[in-house]
Amino acid sequence: MELAYYSDYAVRLVNTEQPERGTDSLTSVEVVRELFGPAQQAARRATDSDVTRLRTVRSRLRAVFEAADAGDEVLAVDLLNALMMEFPVSPQISGHEHRDSGGGRPDWHMHIAEQAANATAGYTATACMGLAFHLTELGVDRLGICQARPCRNVYLDTSTNRSRRYCSDRCATRANVAAYRARKRLESERSARTGRTAEAAQDSTPATER
Repeated sequence: MELAYYSDYAVRLVNTEQPERGTDSLTSVEVVRELFGPAQQAARRATDSDVTRLRTVRSRLRAVFEAADAGDEVLAVDLLNALMMEFPVSPQISGHEHRDSGGGRPDWHMHIAEQAANATAGYTATACMGLAFHLTELGVDRLGICQARPCRNVYLDTSTNRSRRYCSDRCATRANVAAYRARKRLESERSARTGRTAEAAQDSTPATER
């Protein structure tokens, strides 16, 4: 498993909450286990206590994305470094898959060892390592917050031209439709004002000149 994959752990956790909608899906140990995805062994260690722990981590991770989105690179890095110091990782080389179907040489790659005291510590260490890898390889400006309000989901921009502004195609479509309607409304208001101005000018013209 490549380290870049782990960055999605941070996105999944942060997006369990919709601050402006007042919703929070991180409400049970079952949800915590779902966050781990295919890492079933680590997920089985989750308990009810991890719900509260991960909510705290979630707020701190969102702060990293907010700092990055605001263009404050130093703050984003400082916040992420603080998390990584609190939740250190133990990387190791893994080769549990093979390069060919004949069972030849292992496909060596970096993996994160499972040595955390609890599920929250393991999840946080994994998420922070992945986010740090993404940040240092692609840039702090690749950490974004969806611009389609009230959605405030976070995302990782992997586009070639750094053009991503929304967390999903759905939000992008909704934002484009809203922008189109706003332009049409503005055009209608301008047209109405122009019409009223023309009528007023005509009414002020002396009858002898009409």
